[in-house]
Formats: sequence, structure tokens, C-alpha cells
Amino acid sequence: MTKTFPPERIRNFCIIAHIDHGKSTLADRFLELTGAVEPRRAQEQMLDSMDLERERGITIKAAGVSLTAEVDGEEYLLNLIDTPGHVDFAYEVEKSLQACEGALLLIDAAQGIQAQTVANAHLALDHDLTVIPVFNKVDLPHARPEEIAEELENTLLLERERALRCSAKTGEGVREVLEAVVREIPPPQGDPDAPLRALVFDARYDEFRGVILYLRVVEGTLRKGDQVRLLGVGATYETLELGKSTPEPTPVERLSAGEVGYFVSNIKTLEDVRVGDTLALAKGAEVEPLPGYRDPQPMVWCGLYPVNPGDFEDLRAALNALKLNDSSLVFEPETSDALGFGFRCGFLGLLHMEIVQERLERESDLDIVQTAPSVPYEILFSDGTTRIIHRPGDLPDPNFFEEIREPVVRAHVLVPTESIGAIMKLCSERRGRFLRQEHLSSHRVMLTWDLPLAEVIYDFYDKLKSATRGYGTMNFEEPRFEAADLVKLRILVGGKEADALSCICHRDAAQRRGRAVLKKLKKEIPRHQFEVALQAAVGGKIVARENIRALGKNVTAKCYGGDITRKRKLLAKQKEGKKRMKSIGNVEVPQKAFLAVLSTEE
Repeated sequence: MTKTFPPERIRNFCIIAHIDHGKSTLADRFLELTGAVEPRRAQEQMLDSMDLERERGITIKAAGVSLTAEVDGEEYLLNLIDTPGHVDFAYEVEKSLQACEGALLLIDAAQGIQAQTVANAHLALDHDLTVIPVFNKVDLPHARPEEIAEELENTLLLERERALRCSAKTGEGVREVLEAVVREIPPPQGDPDAPLRALVFDARYDEFRGVILYLRVVEGTLRKGDQVRLLGVGATYETLELGKSTPEPTPVERLSAGEVGYFVSNIKTLEDVRVGDTLALAKGAEVEPLPGYRDPQPMVWCGLYPVNPGDFEDLRAALNALKLNDSSLVFEPETSDALGFGFRCGFLGLLHMEIVQERLERESDLDIVQTAPSVPYEILFSDGTTRIIHRPGDLPDPNFFEEIREPVVRAHVLVPTESIGAIMKLCSERRGRFLRQEHLSSHRVMLTWDLPLAEVIYDFYDKLKSATRGYGTMNFEEPRFEAADLVKLRILVGGKEADALSCICHRDAAQRRGRAVLKKLKKEIPRHQFEVALQAAVGGKIVARENIRALGKNVTAKCYGGDITRKRKLLAKQKEGKKRMKSIGNVEVPQKAFLAVLSTEE
């Protein structure tokens, strides 16, 4: 791979699709077809290097690979990026698109166009990429490519004649797809002799070599030994190693305009690197920074606390290292009376939150407690200023603000026609506002609703799958804030507020939500020597209450027969002791009780 290619013989493309439509399998076939992987070393999901990706069978990180292929007697360099399909990792897809000129839009020939297919196709077209539609899994007995070609024209306005057909599993038609990439996707525009400008589209931390950057060279040529500067942070480094992933890291002497590769220097501090930054030569003409990436908007926030309070600094280091590899993660330090010191973290969705927690536990060997997820709220104050809060504890006194605004998302739900009634009922129960209904084909409909994000993040997706027998899919746009009748639901344990259990919810749901939380807490908190009162309050008003009975010792067991007053005296003494204990005793709340708020089943 040390051979250099002129820009007109380079193609940069990515594979985009809905989850489980065969992106990683098609990437495997490309690796085999171009001879990048020896048959004896081939395995499934070659580009999914994380254990988590293999276990769950999903792509979490976009992964790039450089391939060489011969088409019409000419040899071409193909830089392929395999992207995730899940809505929570859409930011990874967006980053990948900026390093490409074209995209293969993969569509399952049996399932047809799904919600994420539509979202990713629009994302690619917005970035002015050449989109090649490909029908995958045509070998399945229930494949229906003709119907899906009609959906393609109606939904995405792409010509059905351009759609290619293949089976990534058997390899049928994959060669034709590879040739279409060379013929239809334009070569990168960029002058190899111009001043250097390279876009940092990803990075990862290696404990032996420091930070490794993944670059797309837009203009100019980067050579080994060059002194370079990151324009965003102003730090200067020497180029120690350049290389390409083939898929093994292969060192090269230089990277020219249009090429994608990795860059190694002595970057020790994680703060010096920002994904979306521009790399330029340290000396020479001043160059304009490339347009980077917009900052991601976290949809879901939760607190992450170390089980052992001494691990706080280790957790900070682990989050910093992870943020380098996953730039959509946002975090800030916070404290809680119940859990001590920790971090308030923002995620793009519940799956993203789960993956981050699991990666922290595996990669850094930390035990973590996670608080119930919540969404951000916007507060309009009496003086007209606004502020965004990420946790219920930051909500000011009602006298100081005019209104609370909650995030509302526009959800596009694709369902079979027979499930329309069930989905209408589900969305209206979640305080949704119906907008429109579009028929994609005779038996598939796209429903568009405005839904409060707080009603979507918990179990909406599970309920959607149940109501449509697994055939429903959903995608939502970025949230906007709208005013709503929201209140802070406080949970009191033994008269003291448990800040980690408080939440913001709609006034109509406060009593039901409070009672559900208290019932769970009653099961989770062990009995004490005195009675413990559990209360849910909105402002100064108690809306729900449960009592945990005191542990009782049978103090009258040794009294047999005799005068009743002796028994009464012993019981009164016990009652007095319990009363005194209640005034000085502390209620111990186990950590699993803090997760009792998570479920909204009740």
C-alpha cells in the first residue's frame, strides 16, 4: 500500500443504512474481493473491532479501511468507511460523510425502506454526496425488490433504474457494486501541491503511542517528519508516523490530497485534540481552517458516580479518554448528597448511554452507579433570560421563573398499515401531537408526530416494536423547546429529600409517577428499627405516601400469665425507644434503590 495514487484514481465513500441491513457484511465482502484480507484470516464483521460491537452485533464506531481494486484495467484506491445504523450513533455517520464524496445507501430487499434509511439518505444528500442505492439480501426467499424500487422513488426521489442488487452474504453482485463506486462517485477535489489542510475526523488513545489521529487530507501533501500545527488549539507536533488502515495499520511515507489515513506524534494530553480540527504545516502560508463539525446536542443526561469514592479521578481520566474516541459525549463534575462526587453526562440516546457505561466499566475497570436518565429543560425567568438545566436539583423556586420548556422531537414512525391504530393510541398516551400521515406503499405508512422527548427516551421504542410485531421503526429530528405544565417531583425518605431520586414530570402524571417510585422504594429499602415514611411531594403538597414498618421484637414473649399492665409497660417502653431512635436514626438507602426510578412500567 506504499504506492501513491493521483486524486483522479481515488474514491472516498461510506456505507449508510438502517440498523441490520448488512453494512458490515458488505464491507467484509469488499475486503475479500480486493484481497485486503487473506482468506485464512477472514472473519465476520472485520471492521467491528470492539468486543461490544461483536457481542451485540451492531456497529458503534465508524471504521475506515483503504483498499486497492482494478477496474477497466486501471488500479484505484478506495477509502471505505463503514458507519453505524442506530439513531443514537447518527453523529458518527455525520462525521464520516464529511470525509467522503459518495455513499452506498444499502436497503434490505425484504424489509424495505426504514426510518433510519430515510434519515441517513437525507443526511448524505444534504452534504452533496453522490448516493448509489443498493438492494441487499436479494437471495432471501421473501425479497421484494420491485416493491422497494417503487418505495425508493416515492420516499427518497431516487431513480429506480440506478438501484443495484446484491447479496452481501453470498457475494452475488458485489463486484458490480464496487465497479459502480469507481464509475459513479467523483474523485476528490484537491491540489496535492497546495498548502496542507487536513480534517481530523476521528481519534483514539493508545497507552503506548499517545493520541492517534485519523485524517482526511483535503489539500496539499503531508510527509513523515513534517512539523504540523492543529489550528484549533494551536499546538505544534512532529509527524512521527503516517499510515493507512488496510485493515492492519500500514505505515506510508506521505498522504496526499484526497487520501485518508492515520497520524502519530507525541500527543500526550487529550485536551490538545478536538475532532473536526484542521491540521496544517507549522511553517508556511497561513491557511483557512476547514469547516469542522457542529457540536452534538445531548438528548439524555444522567449522573455517573464511582461506587468507591476514591475512584473519582480515575473516572475523570476514563471519561476524557473516551470523549476523544466518542466526541458526542459531554460531561461536567457534580455532587450528590446520596452518592458523593461524580459527573453529569450527556448522551445522544439511551443506547449511547448504555454503551458508554459498559465501555467505561470494561476499558477502565471501574464500578459505576448511574442515576435515572433525564432530558434537558429550558427555564424562562421573570426578567426574560433563559437557562438550560440538566438535572431536577437545578430547578429554581417557582417564584423566580415564568415557565418551564421541555424538549419536543418530530418523530417519523414507519409502520405496517394494520398497526396504525395501535401507534396512534401509543403516541397520544405519550402526550403526542399528530401532524401527518404518508402512504409509502400499499401496506406501509409513515406517521409524523411531535412528541415530548421525556416520553420517548424510556420504553417508547420497546412499545413501538411490540405494537407492530417488530416491523415498526422510528427516527426523530433534533429537539426544540416548548412550554408545558411541568413540576418537580421530590422524593422524601424519612423526611429528608433524596436529590438523586427527584425528577421533573408533567403535573397530570406527578401523582401516578410518585406512587410508582414509592412502591418500588418500599420493596428496595430494608426495614429499620423505626418506621420510615416515604413521601412524594410537588412543592409543599404531599401527593403520595408509603410507610416501611419498623422491625419489631416480641418484648412480651417472656411474660406468661399475670397482670396485663406489665405487658403494657414493656410495650410502652419499646414504643418510647423507637420514638427516640426515629429522631436520631439515619435511613440507609441501598444503591439499587436509586435505579428504581428508571422503569416507567407503572
